Amino acid sequence: MVNSTTFNVFYLSAFANSMKLKSLLFVVFLTVYLLTLTGNVVIIILTKMDHLLQTPMYFLLRNLAFLDICYTSTTLPQMLVNLLIEHLAISLPACIVQLYVFLSLAASESSLLATMAYDRYVAICNPLRYSVIMSRDACLRMVAGSWVIGGIYGAIHTANTFRLPFCGSNVLNHYFCDIPPLLKISCIDTFPNEATVFVVGGFLMLGCFSLICGSYMHILISVFNIPKGRGRSKSFSTCISHLIVVLLFYGSGSFMYMRPKSNLMADKEWLLSLFYSCITPLLNPIIYSLRNKDIQGAIVKLFKGVPGRRSF
Repeated sequence: MVNSTTFNVFYLSAFANSMKLKSLLFVVFLTVYLLTLTGNVVIIILTKMDHLLQTPMYFLLRNLAFLDICYTSTTLPQMLVNLLIEHLAISLPACIVQLYVFLSLAASESSLLATMAYDRYVAICNPLRYSVIMSRDACLRMVAGSWVIGGIYGAIHTANTFRLPFCGSNVLNHYFCDIPPLLKISCIDTFPNEATVFVVGGFLMLGCFSLICGSYMHILISVFNIPKGRGRSKSFSTCISHLIVVLLFYGSGSFMYMRPKSNLMADKEWLLSLFYSCITPLLNPIIYSLRNKDIQGAIVKLFKGVPGRRSF
């Protein structure tokens, strides 16, 4: 029998060996957080105010922006505090809530990215039926479905993780409560948990990733049928940009949760989570929105004080 302990507090030690870089890292991640908040808030404001942006695509973008604000705020503020306080403490209830919220938002974002890819597929490959397929009710159901899927996903893994007994150490080599560092301090065999992550997480990620790739493959085929010109190159560039962000999000998440146990990067696993918890929410408003001429025009009108009207 292994002596087990029910810890009331965990200590986050991701930056324990980065004392000399803490000031620089604090400035970098504070800048990332502020830029992420600013970019996504701007998207929400513009898509609510400008009548030209009252379409299904921008409705989904507005929800993605709101989700990214919540998603980033779940981990980055704590990371900033962790850079100021070595071995930052987090209580057990706070750890449970953070893990649930983070996993729920990550799964919701995964589902919403798939929905947005499907929206672009319908718009480009089936434009005559676009307004029927992507009606307001359909968009609301898709967004609600993304949140429901996220909530169920988060509940499964949070309950499965915190049913484990912990022993030995309550120090997590991470900057927030996540599944891999929690499994490492468990007293018992964590294979059932790892199998659940692999099966449930793999089913969600593979399903969403397949839908995204299938949608963009059809889009690219349609783009190649367009006569050579500026419109073709612009569409191709947009698709490639979207796919890069998607690959960054899914690739880093898959490598973090789906890879087998290994000593490779064992003490730096938290670096992988920076890609899907910090970098992707920063890039989303740039790739999906701020490069868009409609958004750029809305920004100009906003600063000039030109009123818009709501229609979607």
